[in-house]
Amino acid sequence: MSRLAPVFKELKRAGRSALVTYITAGDPDGSVSVPLMHALAKAGADVLELGVPFSDPTADGPVIQQACERALAAGTTLGKVLAMVKEFRRTDSHTPLVLMGYLNPMEAFGIEAFAGAAADAGVDGVITVDMPPEEAEPLAGLLKAKGVDPVFLLAPTTSGARLDRICEIASGFVYYVALKGVTGAASLDVQDVQQRLQVIRRATHLPVGVGFGVHDAQSAAKLAQFADAVVVGSAIVNRIGEHQSAPREMLTQVSGFVHSLRQAMDAARA
Repeated sequence: MSRLAPVFKELKRAGRSALVTYITAGDPDGSVSVPLMHALAKAGADVLELGVPFSDPTADGPVIQQACERALAAGTTLGKVLAMVKEFRRTDSHTPLVLMGYLNPMEAFGIEAFAGAAADAGVDGVITVDMPPEEAEPLAGLLKAKGVDPVFLLAPTTSGARLDRICEIASGFVYYVALKGVTGAASLDVQDVQQRLQVIRRATHLPVGVGFGVHDAQSAAKLAQFADAVVVGSAIVNRIGEHQSAPREMLTQVSGFVHSLRQAMDAARA
């Protein structure tokens, strides 16, 4: 079993919403990613989402696209991302870690080999952005057999039948993309998100996370009042990009921002 279920259970018992933080692995280079991961966990992140850089990240806006370009230019590969996870696990065996990426690098790696390597490295879940539920096997089955959760995205346009199908094969949690667009796009309609989560919860007992469009502590706090998890990506990656030439300042800025998110979310649930 992955670390996701126990952590979500622990948070639910405490009346807290999970803070899920995203960074692109290898951005701006491989030496920074593991220290960033530890900094995020220390600042209050409950789950780490580690993006596997890809040359055509179609679900991502310009901020994460640029992060992928920086990471790829630095020579980041899927194998190196898994090595980063293994290094992180040397001193952190508690924090759940989810890979987020696209199917092509996993297929190039070999899906059976990838499932085994991910489990061995200490990965808890995998989000494959461009893998529809109709084509999820055999990867989802291979991951589950290794104790790794296949995590699926749900969109505002997801039909009832498709929602049921996704929830049948998902594990760990489901990730609701709160707006029609790419990461870091327009502002959220919080009331609409809340109504949509009521529909999703009728289809699954899994925790429901909300992401895409969470820019600041205020929006994270609003979502934390009803979502099981709040996912923040572009706002963090933007700070990494701004301080890419000054790693120490980068860690300070990212840690401070994540701490502010955690404080606001906890206050909203108090």
